[in-house]
Amino acid sequence: MSEREYVLTLSCPDSRGIVAAVANLLSDHGCNITESQQYGDHYTGRFFLRMQFVAERGGDGVVGEDVLRGAFAALAGDFGGRGGDAFVEWTLNPRDVRPRMIVMVSKFGHCLNDLLYRQRSGLLDADIAAVVSNHPDLEFLADSYGVDFHHLPVTAGSKKEQEARLLELVDSYDVDLVVLARYMQVLSEQLCAKMSGRIINIHHSFLPSFKGARPYHQAHARGVKLIGATAHYVTADLDEGPIIEQEVSRVDHTHSPEQLTAIGRDLESVALARAVNWHAQRRVLLNGDKTVIFG
Repeated sequence: MSEREYVLTLSCPDSRGIVAAVANLLSDHGCNITESQQYGDHYTGRFFLRMQFVAERGGDGVVGEDVLRGAFAALAGDFGGRGGDAFVEWTLNPRDVRPRMIVMVSKFGHCLNDLLYRQRSGLLDADIAAVVSNHPDLEFLADSYGVDFHHLPVTAGSKKEQEARLLELVDSYDVDLVVLARYMQVLSEQLCAKMSGRIINIHHSFLPSFKGARPYHQAHARGVKLIGATAHYVTADLDEGPIIEQEVSRVDHTHSPEQLTAIGRDLESVALARAVNWHAQRRVLLNGDKTVIFG
């Protein structure tokens, strides 16, 4: 007899009995729940659930993934209320299948280097399949970790072709997630829509006060007392997608622009890594323009 662990996530209109119904279904199929978290949003009327459970495999206790999916699909239809299945979102993923991702970067390598190091050290719950950049500068870094590097230069006239090539790489590497690790290009509305909920970006938290180039120098000139970084899902609205994680640090008048930049880069690396891990662990559920994080 062997076992396999799964993660089940669910978002649907809130109503009584959802947790009990899911737990009973899993029990009926011989599964053992190892972790369960839920949240009902009073303001949106949505209910969110994340369960980890172990299913037995082998002998008379065979529970195939297809069997579990079929059983839960039948149950999930009951959770949609008047809207039916259209109002229910759910996923079922084996925990031993690690998500794969492409990391996109321009010329700043601190977030990329952090993610590569975490992967090599066993601290990242996802596999970096490839690095994509609009500049060749960081190819050496990807090479040093044995990760494929693709230089995809882009201009205003070539954006459509460049993004088409990116989608080809997403398919060929069987990628679940694209991470913008200080990728300094705006993605098209079409790409954002096609990969909704599957692109994570990191930026300094000075927005919208300090947009554009040299944000830490702008912050220094204004005498800020807090600097930070925000990891969020990418949408067509620039830097306004659902927030996953934020990090901040208190600073004062003695910090130079260079010191603020160094502190900010550390914050960006930590916030991005945490967001990627939470996404990979299926702990992030979308709630309109917000997220529910089951830590």
